[in-house]
Amino acid sequence: MAGGLTYTVEETTKLSTAEIYATVLADLAAEHPEIVTLTPDLAKSTKVGVFAERFPERFYNFGIAEANMIGAAAGMAACGLVPFTSSFAIFNSMRALDQVHTDVCYPNLNVKMIGSHAGLSFGQAGSTHHCTEDLAIMRSMANLTVICPADGIETANAVVAAYERFGPVYLRINRGFDQVVYDAMDYGFEIGRAVQLHEGTDLTLIACGSAVFQALQAARELAATDGVRVRVLNMHTIKPIDADAIRAAVQETRRIITVEDHTVLGGLGGAVAEVIAEGGKACAFRRLGLQDRFSPIGLHEDLMSYHGFDTAGIMASVREVMKLDFEDTDDWDDEF
Repeated sequence: MAGGLTYTVEETTKLSTAEIYATVLADLAAEHPEIVTLTPDLAKSTKVGVFAERFPERFYNFGIAEANMIGAAAGMAACGLVPFTSSFAIFNSMRALDQVHTDVCYPNLNVKMIGSHAGLSFGQAGSTHHCTEDLAIMRSMANLTVICPADGIETANAVVAAYERFGPVYLRINRGFDQVVYDAMDYGFEIGRAVQLHEGTDLTLIACGSAVFQALQAARELAATDGVRVRVLNMHTIKPIDADAIRAAVQETRRIITVEDHTVLGGLGGAVAEVIAEGGKACAFRRLGLQDRFSPIGLHEDLMSYHGFDTAGIMASVREVMKLDFEDTDDWDDEF
């Protein structure tokens, strides 16, 4: 990690995910003067006011002009700076998409785009602020790395990793306080490598973002109540995705369920399905998330329950998928 920055669970649980991002970025900037921050009048909401207070000469507020902000970030990167843009995920991935595509990704510039309030984490704000399509959109951009951390500790790791990785990066975080998955930073975060959080051979849950905690809770409860051994993979990097971990899960568990705070079209579920299809080995497969629909307005935890990807919804889906039978053979030749 750059400069050996470390944060503990005691520190991160006192801060929202956005506050952790801003704090880590400011600490990183103290060591690296080329880091600058840009925001479209969202310093308060995305918590980068911390950066502005420490480095006012390296902080730029563009007003409500997201496209202009991304274009300027591209110019700064072309001059050797490392710009971090800080906006809501919905604006980063949709309102400024032309500039993301043409100004940043096409020339492969070193711009780091932080999209906060992602998924349904700002559920009470309504459809204009629900961001449930960004993973599908952003992972289709050539040259772009897409990261969706599970909690505050992983966000800290991801910010540092984004800085250390040359090229455009999209980092997707939530609005408020995330449930704790990790208690220390040294669990082995690496872009493009999934983290196994729970062992299992009956079924694999592959999750990202806020869904990781829900999947882990479901696996623990299913082990206690049903005796089902559920593997849990935190797929924090959507692109490049860890194809080896997915293929191993198919081979060893034969049942895969993806869980994401996002539409099931094109995001984590779509990415995993592509790997499975190209691998040539059949498995039972289900995608949990928004089922090709918009969401009603509500609090995040209520909306996760409504769409069936909270702990209870995941457990119900696991029980259904576990009822599916396979031929009693280890011969995969007929699966090609």
